[in-house]
Amino acid sequence: MTSAKPWEDMSIHAGPQDSPGFVLWRDFMRWQRQLNAQLKPLRLTQPQFAVLAVCGWLTRDGRDVTQQELVDFLDMDRMHISQIATRLEQDGLIRRRATARDRRAKLVSLTAAGQAILERAMPVVEAFDRAFFACPAR
Repeated sequence: MTSAKPWEDMSIHAGPQDSPGFVLWRDFMRWQRQLNAQLKPLRLTQPQFAVLAVCGWLTRDGRDVTQQELVDFLDMDRMHISQIATRLEQDGLIRRRATARDRRAKLVSLTAAGQAILERAMPVVEAFDRAFFACPAR
């Protein structure tokens, strides 16, 4: 059995609670978990809402938006966005179609049902954010 290296030799922090990265991750997870509970009646998760909201924002003036533009805007993994988009498409909330120039590239737009659910979800998310970020961390 090898002896463990003393904590102070491994980290500049006294413990995880002193690490800004750990605190950010913990608080993000708490925010996401609580927001998911608020979105559950709408049958959405926080990542699904993010994709819907960004799709709505980027297409608000009627322009075409590719799935890659969603990836770039959200700064999320391409495969994760693809999985979320597939689910949103199955649920009838977005429409994806191939572009004329590149059959692999997908144009993404909200359906009428997607627009309706976004209109219901946006005030829920904004009210949650106001309450969550007004409270001191617990």
